[in-house]
Amino acid sequence: MSFENLDLNDALLKAVSELGFVEPTPIQTEAIPEIISGERDLVGLAQTGTGKTAAFGLPMIQLIDFDLKHVQGLIVCPTRELCMQITKDIKNYCKYTKRSKVVAVYGGASIQDQIRTIQRGVQIIVATPGRLLDLMNRNVIKLSKVAYVVLDEADEMLNMGFQEDIDAILDKTPENKRTWLFSATMPREVAKIAKNYMHKPVEIIVGEKNSGAENIKHVNYIIREKDRYQAVKRIIDFYPDIYGLVFCRTRKDTQEIAEKLIKDGYSADALHGDLSQQLRDKVMGRFRRKSIQILIATDVAARGLDVQDISHVINYKLPDEPDNYTHRSGRTARAGKTGISITIINIKERQKLQFIERKARIKFNYSKIPEGYEICEKQLYSMIKKLVTVDVNHEEIGKFLPPVYDTLASLNKEELIQKFVSVEFNRFLDYYKNSGDINATRREKNDGKSPRKKDRQQNRLKSGTTKRFFLNAGEMDNIEKGAVIRVICEKSGIRANKIGLIEILREFSFFEVDASVAEKVLKSMKGAKIDGRDIRVQYAEQKRTQRKRSVKSKKRVMRKRK
Repeated sequence: MSFENLDLNDALLKAVSELGFVEPTPIQTEAIPEIISGERDLVGLAQTGTGKTAAFGLPMIQLIDFDLKHVQGLIVCPTRELCMQITKDIKNYCKYTKRSKVVAVYGGASIQDQIRTIQRGVQIIVATPGRLLDLMNRNVIKLSKVAYVVLDEADEMLNMGFQEDIDAILDKTPENKRTWLFSATMPREVAKIAKNYMHKPVEIIVGEKNSGAENIKHVNYIIREKDRYQAVKRIIDFYPDIYGLVFCRTRKDTQEIAEKLIKDGYSADALHGDLSQQLRDKVMGRFRRKSIQILIATDVAARGLDVQDISHVINYKLPDEPDNYTHRSGRTARAGKTGISITIINIKERQKLQFIERKARIKFNYSKIPEGYEICEKQLYSMIKKLVTVDVNHEEIGKFLPPVYDTLASLNKEELIQKFVSVEFNRFLDYYKNSGDINATRREKNDGKSPRKKDRQQNRLKSGTTKRFFLNAGEMDNIEKGAVIRVICEKSGIRANKIGLIEILREFSFFEVDASVAEKVLKSMKGAKIDGRDIRVQYAEQKRTQRKRSVKSKKRVMRKRK
């Protein structure tokens, strides 16, 4: 199969050829002809790095009338990095398409520059939801004539809380538009968007639905919590040619780990939401050029990264959701290559790992953190391999060698090798000479302690009758499970054995209590605080109902305005 078989016009085929595309990927093979020749909406499910941008970008360009200056194609994606990458790709595809205008719309850049570009006339807009809504509210962007809408990385947008923004954007588009939704996974929220805004969509699935890529090896190590950073260092040292991403859950961890690695002599840097756009671009530029070997990032900052040849993804800590793990691991093994996704867990996180296995339909291979001897051996052989394969410029280096030969003349072959190796290798020998085994055995329970009463009670409550509550604070607010339990018990007067599962997510949390005390807990938590922060608690079912009503209310207002 070649691109010539996909009904693309000559201008696109010429651009694709110059970009070095030879054979279309499976998602491109199935989606491009369907979009060009069909009239239906489309849902495309495929892992990151499988060529989704070309799968919707090429047919969109072919279908648009570039003699017209109004917006005809809209591509909505979760992050500015992905927005910029998609825009770059679309412009490359449009290289030989006359009068084509494409603009990127995202936060962190000059809104006035974006307004001026749009006012000169564009046919394709690539946007993040927040900035797009801002420009829509200013009447700079009008979507009344949009013919094609793409929701790229739809699951990620919903994970980041863009559900209502997407609803508001789609409500402003014509009913007769065509919508193409692309996603790595198909959670219920994404399926709901497809149901509410798409008409009998064609569904294309590459690989299994909601599963990880087949060419990624998933490895997990079990350590004691205090050894987590040492484990990361050993993993990096064990793979001398690593070009990888280390994922953390918080900005604080990201910065701290990057600073520690840099201090310890590693080529590393951090990428997180506190960085300015200019600094983010600088860090990403260095990483793409491989001036940085290890990039430490949060989930949000790393979304939309399109970097080739990443060999390893290291999960410093597990994400809250299986879908997030799928996206993390998908940063490696792109474009059909292979990669390794490594996860570091402590004893108490094994159930969470098993949950991700079931939901993401993957299998983790348990392994042991390498010991000092193994790491030194690996580093030595890597160094020798580089020595053997290095190119020697005899003409240029020859004039420097006579004094070198004289200096080394007293050394025999063995002595020369030993000294040469020691120059580069002594630091590893010194560091690891007294290193021990930092692996925790899989039989250990909670770092050697028996399971706490509370944990056993949480498991018992899961199978009983419970009520689930929503709490409007989460990991970003530094909320901890112990604080949640303490406040519930203090305010309501119930005992901890009435509290079930507690889930601390990024921006909010959930907890369960025995149904017999649910009303008491609800009333007592009014006006409650956790660590001085005002919190709001309500039934989780009520929260979902409120969101539905909010969306319906917005739709009614929009219809009245029309």
